[in-house]
Amino acid sequence: MCGIVGAVADRDVLPVLIEGLQRLEYRGYDSAGVALLDASGHMRRLRTVGKVVRLTEALAATPASGHLGIAHTRWATHGVPSERNAHPHVSHDGIAIVHNGIIENHEALRTELVAAGYEFTSETDTEVIAHRVHFHLRRGADLYGAVQATVRELHGAYALAVVSERDPDLIVVARAGCPVVIGRGQGENFVASDVSALLPVTRTFQFLEEGDVAAISREGVRIADAEGRPVERALRESELSADAVEKGDYAHYMLKEIHEQPRAIAQTLEERVAGGKLLEAAFGPLASEVLARTEAVQIVACGTSWHAGSVARYFVEQVCRLPCWVDIASEFRYRNPVVPKNTLFVSISQSGETADTLAALRQAKRSGYLSTLAICNVPESSLVRESELVMLTRAGPEIGVASTKAFTTQLAALGMLVIALGKHHGLDRAAEHELVDLLTGTPRLVEETLALDAEVRALAAKFVDKRHALFLGRGALAPVAMEGALKLKEISYIHAEAYAAGELKHGPLALVDADMPVIAVAPNNDLLEKLKSNLQEVRARGGELYVFADPDSGIEESDGVHVITMPRHVAQFQAPIVYTVPLQLLAYHVATMRGTDVDQPRNLAKSVTVE
Repeated sequence: MCGIVGAVADRDVLPVLIEGLQRLEYRGYDSAGVALLDASGHMRRLRTVGKVVRLTEALAATPASGHLGIAHTRWATHGVPSERNAHPHVSHDGIAIVHNGIIENHEALRTELVAAGYEFTSETDTEVIAHRVHFHLRRGADLYGAVQATVRELHGAYALAVVSERDPDLIVVARAGCPVVIGRGQGENFVASDVSALLPVTRTFQFLEEGDVAAISREGVRIADAEGRPVERALRESELSADAVEKGDYAHYMLKEIHEQPRAIAQTLEERVAGGKLLEAAFGPLASEVLARTEAVQIVACGTSWHAGSVARYFVEQVCRLPCWVDIASEFRYRNPVVPKNTLFVSISQSGETADTLAALRQAKRSGYLSTLAICNVPESSLVRESELVMLTRAGPEIGVASTKAFTTQLAALGMLVIALGKHHGLDRAAEHELVDLLTGTPRLVEETLALDAEVRALAAKFVDKRHALFLGRGALAPVAMEGALKLKEISYIHAEAYAAGELKHGPLALVDADMPVIAVAPNNDLLEKLKSNLQEVRARGGELYVFADPDSGIEESDGVHVITMPRHVAQFQAPIVYTVPLQLLAYHVATMRGTDVDQPRNLAKSVTVE
């Protein structure tokens, strides 16, 4: 959730740093700061709590400038939000550092440094890094070598940018588990945690690889790999526009946002997983204590977010073996629920301003829940500010009213919650590693699934004149079927409903005929044979089937059965995200063929801020 920007140039770099921070605001933060080397070579640092605008106001009151600087937006993990915990952190001899990620062995390093005479002014893990860099400088290393020596001592995930008065024309950066990008210019160079921060000043980038350390000056860039060997990293021209909220070459925002999902999911996982491990402090400073005490989970949300929570219930129960309840916020807030001991309250919202979800959160805070956790896409939202623990999704701006990338990033965030809870409730190290690997492999699977676009578009033509549709799924895919039905009804205005497939005989079969298309999601899991039996019930009543099927499912095209084969088999933990994508594409293409307003469907709003 943190953001890094750095620059070295012949001009004043402060405007570049501030604009870069503003472009990273969607990632979430509670404080901001900047460190500049002024014309006399002295370090100037300014930090504020709150939004970047607070930092700009402070800079207006005490003007500053410099040809080299680093800046940061922080989301608290170690230490409460405060000026003393805000970045940049400093050590002796004008060393300043900004850091994304979590250092797991910071306590041991802190103990060694205190014994060596270093004094600490913050509660953060980052200050440890600043003092370790100075420690190695004092032993004769230059800044580049001191950072290389320091990162060899760190355990965890990090992106670092370090400057020093002793090397006034140099920024040293390093990465492990967190992204670092170098922006190349003419006689000036830049660094950031995200390409979007630098698009106003350059389109040429180098991406550091795991373990890399780089020295950046006006003249050029030196990079060493994890073994200390000089390496070159390819120069790449970004195709992103400077304004990410423009549609670009896409016909609609919704289509653009569907195709942004691989990157959005990857960004949601960044800095939170590393080396096959989940860094649970990403949920907040109190996360470990809260998760260890959690004995049950209550999830509350509305609409698409409720579907995400309904998916999560299956995995909380299966992986963590904890009771889990999922409620619609508009109903929950008018109940007087019995709260079992040590129940974690989880609220999910894209906007963080959904009136019913906020009301449910406020009720929960009066009702004896162990703690409150918000999963949300908007860092400055009320839901985030009022919750004790937070996991921000990093979907970026979502303009289309029908949620797409917000939903799949919610599923990714909930996947991390399942792993974090599981670590305290019987999930061993090997199982954690497996689940983390499955999560981090999901963006690639989504990218492959997007290649089905042309097939789905052809299928969509069969729905244009339909008035009703039925969606089916089983297990954790039943809520995905609900999400598919919601998308179709939202933007095409076709009446669509979804059921757990085993419920067909309990009423929905009465609706099935040749005019009622039935859409099913069929991953190859332990419920596949049950699902096949349910699909046979549809065919026996003359229903037309449209099945998104695993390549090993054994479901084949036949009279009345249309099959789109998924690119590959996916694990149960990945299937809800992956199988969501073709349902989004189906809804989109049906809507465009029917000529509806895809991005702003009638009667709906992006954020439901009234009851």
